[in-house]
Amino acid sequence: MKRKQWIAAGTILALAAVVLIVFFTLKDNGRQAADEAQVDHSVHQGNTRETPAETGGDETAPQDHVHGAPPVAPDSADEGEPSEEEIPTVEIPEDMQRMIGVKTTMAQVVPMTKTIRLTGRIEYNEQKLFTVNTKVEGWIEKLYVDYTGRYMKKGEPVLEIYSPDLQAAQQELINISAWKNPGGSSSTDKMIAGDLERLTEAARRRLRLWDISEEQIRRIEKTGKPMRTLTVSSPVSGYVSQRYATRGMRVMAGEPLLDIANLSEVWVVADVNETDASLVRPGQQVSITITGLPGRAFRSRIDYVYPSMSPETRTLKVRSTLDNPDDILKPAMFAAVDLKIDMGSRLAVPEEAVLDTGERQLVYVDRGEGLFEPRTVTAGLRARGMREVISGLKSGERVASSALFLIDSEAQLKGVAPASEAAPQTPAHQH
Repeated sequence: MKRKQWIAAGTILALAAVVLIVFFTLKDNGRQAADEAQVDHSVHQGNTRETPAETGGDETAPQDHVHGAPPVAPDSADEGEPSEEEIPTVEIPEDMQRMIGVKTTMAQVVPMTKTIRLTGRIEYNEQKLFTVNTKVEGWIEKLYVDYTGRYMKKGEPVLEIYSPDLQAAQQELINISAWKNPGGSSSTDKMIAGDLERLTEAARRRLRLWDISEEQIRRIEKTGKPMRTLTVSSPVSGYVSQRYATRGMRVMAGEPLLDIANLSEVWVVADVNETDASLVRPGQQVSITITGLPGRAFRSRIDYVYPSMSPETRTLKVRSTLDNPDDILKPAMFAAVDLKIDMGSRLAVPEEAVLDTGERQLVYVDRGEGLFEPRTVTAGLRARGMREVISGLKSGERVASSALFLIDSEAQLKGVAPASEAAPQTPAHQH
């Protein structure tokens, strides 16, 4: 029984070996036949040269012409412009564009108006600041202004000063007036009277230089008694912004006693960022709102642009003037200054369409059929959500204006860079 089983198994193995040998033999014959057919087809297509016997010509005739092959025309493409195949693009299928929210917009020339919002504050008008002082040395006996912030009217007494020098000058005027002899008729008396009149006028002039009024001088001459103190009055109407004088203190000639600020006009000083400093000019109109006065807006113009920038804040100061008849604008109030600047017509795209990496600015130009070309541009000013494009883009080209980071990530993964930065391609005949 076992012998029959072994014989059957051996027969089956032998048949299987024969089948395999036949299969591989037929396969090799078919491949050889296909190769011969391909060679024969290429021969009949004109890849072999015609013999002289077939053409009836001389064996020495030129053999470089291929029968039936048209002459090859030179490439007429412009070598200076890259072909469509050379432009680097990243493909984003339309279904993926809808999924990630890609939107495109057209670059076009539009009028641009830039609004700059500045932070400012109310300050004293330095042209309406006054300092009260005295021209004589002395001691303060009476002080009518005893606190800072008091309102003073023009001509109102501020303080009284006792001065020994002033006393001596008044007594000199009194003595000269007593020596006068108006009744004399001789030439000598007339000469003495003329000299006394000149001395009297010199004494009066000295008192005038010390701010003694004409009325006070006439009273001194009439009564023959000198004033004990000199009354110093306010030169303007305004508020006492700084007080240096105290009762009983000694003062020197020219020493400041009070600072008075007239608030009929105030300054609004605002800070301009360094990036916008080149846009501000004197004469530009501004709209000013005060934090402490909601609902009110003031119109003014830029009076002055300061010549230097603050090294701490890197800002430039600009100044405007506001009328303040009711004294409602107080120094140190915060203000918001809106400045609108006409930038003219410029080529621009939405600000979101420009990808600023810090080293360069990129846009992704829509080439159609889901292809986006990364392109380096030179971006300029920002204004009301738009970004100026100085170079690198033409009017009418469409660029991606949303999902820019996703498109850029896809380009980075695929190694797609702008044409100016892409590696040079290897010519086709070198592959």
